[in-house]
Amino acid sequence: MPKISGRTLSRRTAIGALSIAALSLVAAAPAAPAPAWSSKISTSAIGAYIVGNPAAKVRLVEYFSYTCSHCGEFARDGDVPLKTQYIDKGLVVFEYRNLVRDPVDLTAALLARCGGAKTFAANHHAIFMAQPVWLAKVQKAPEAMVKSWYVGTESERARKIAADTGLGALMSKRGYTQAQMNACFDSEVTRAELEGMTNIGLGADHVRGTPAFFINGRHVDVTVWSAIKTQLDAALKTS
Repeated sequence: MPKISGRTLSRRTAIGALSIAALSLVAAAPAAPAPAWSSKISTSAIGAYIVGNPAAKVRLVEYFSYTCSHCGEFARDGDVPLKTQYIDKGLVVFEYRNLVRDPVDLTAALLARCGGAKTFAANHHAIFMAQPVWLAKVQKAPEAMVKSWYVGTESERARKIAADTGLGALMSKRGYTQAQMNACFDSEVTRAELEGMTNIGLGADHVRGTPAFFINGRHVDVTVWSAIKTQLDAALKTS
């Protein structure tokens, strides 16, 4: 039998010890955190954007209008806590539905959807965060300017509104070129989706004002974030 020297034995023992230690470190390493559910975005059959865990126990639907100041208040107060406390944790899945009420609202909606599902939530949030500024321009617009928003094709109207209100400048700061925005203004598919959602809201869901919220298919007659949070918590307890 070959003779094993003490030096060789010690080296093999050391290598074995290092291997065991390495395996222990691998075993002890924490698992990578699961991605936040807000990164899961899909599009419904009617073109609405859905964010969150498809298997969430609670489904929140919002009908909103960009020229609705109360919708802006909800976005400013509720977007972050809704995302971090409910959507990211997989507790609530949230569906954004437009209810278009005027040409300015339509222009903002077309811009928010520029880039598709992946960029929508960020665009939506940015438009509502800046709403007090651009909506003030709408409210103070001279009569002649407002009349011009109803002249020409829908695409031409949207271009004019975006320029006059600062919505175009807002999206430029977000990295959109004029050519990209024009393509969004020209999209007949997007216009059809927005019109379809609006008709469903007014017809099938009997929405008479925005924002309007539905939790698991039931209309809840509240509009501020604190009240919506209370409703979500109650729904989670009973689901």
